Amino acid sequence: MYLQHLSLANFRSYEHVDLEFDPGFTALIGHNGQGKTNVVEAIDYLASLGSHRVTSSAPLVRYGADYSIVRGKLDRGERSTLLEVQINPGKANRARINRSEVPRARDIIGYLRTVLFSPEDLALVKGDPDVRRRFLDDLMALRTPRLTGLRSDYDRVVRQRNALLKSAGAMRGRGKGADLPTLDVWDDHLADAGAQLLHARIELVRDLQPLVTEAYDEVSAGQSVAHIAYQATVAEYEPVLQQQLDAGEIPTIEVLAQSLRNALLSVRRRELERGVSLVGPHRDDVLLTLGPMPAKGYASHGESWSFALALRLASFRLLSFDGPEGEPVLILDDVFAELDVKRRDRLAQLVSPARQVFVTAAVPDDVPELLAGARFDVELGRVQRVG
Repeated sequence: MYLQHLSLANFRSYEHVDLEFDPGFTALIGHNGQGKTNVVEAIDYLASLGSHRVTSSAPLVRYGADYSIVRGKLDRGERSTLLEVQINPGKANRARINRSEVPRARDIIGYLRTVLFSPEDLALVKGDPDVRRRFLDDLMALRTPRLTGLRSDYDRVVRQRNALLKSAGAMRGRGKGADLPTLDVWDDHLADAGAQLLHARIELVRDLQPLVTEAYDEVSAGQSVAHIAYQATVAEYEPVLQQQLDAGEIPTIEVLAQSLRNALLSVRRRELERGVSLVGPHRDDVLLTLGPMPAKGYASHGESWSFALALRLASFRLLSFDGPEGEPVLILDDVFAELDVKRRDRLAQLVSPARQVFVTAAVPDDVPELLAGARFDVELGRVQRVG
């Protein structure tokens, strides 16, 4: 599978653009601010309905336009698939598959798979836990599209439960009784939704772990051993659960749900005082270690880059296990300019077997010779193929 055609209307800096692609390597060359990253951002958005640069959809719509459209044609061997997303800031997006509208925009996730590595990925190692949680949830959705709604469903429960905690806490502060029976109901909702999300994440980390170790070893030439582990806040209150996780076991959804209920009862007083949910997947993290030390705070700049690369390469390999149609489109956005010569050459060798790779760079010399292929020059929002 590969992306054969991309059409943009009112997306970022582009009023309209149509591009034809081939399998293999494609380089988008242009100085900063010319629009090259906008192209690969659109490709990634068509796969994930998310941007690696912004959290809201408004910046994706060209100034003065009401909406933008991203359309892509996938070559899937004996057949092709046309995907289309209409981005509507402040309203629900609309999506079509082969020109037929689908009930929910997220129904197109899974048709096109992408793995994108960009300078922002350094936050996977150095940033806050929410960046690593998003990494897991995005990968989970690409790998198993039926799980796409898990995170949004869980977040909805947390928001509603937090609102109840605030109102209940305020009632207690005024000497009135809190609505505890209703809170019990929302405890059950959080436990049920949270257990499903937690189970999916733990399973994903288990499958990803050996691939991360392997990829880091390849990128860094064996300088250290990389490891990832899931850190569940609920395990702080359930020692048996922590023992299972340490042993590499995956507790059942039922066990996780009961553990969450138990933990929520343990922290209820503190939750009522603070008005927020203190236990659950929304407060979890992924521990990244190099040898015996945590990567965050201890890894050098080069080691952090290598770890971020390893996470993306491991994701690519995990998704590729589904066969040729499952192999993702690989996107390297302004990556090579950030790497030293040795890491640049190693990365080029590691990604060279991929079926389709997009590379953005400020100048042609930033693209390794091993990845030479089609070239598009990008200048002031114009994209022209030159090779």
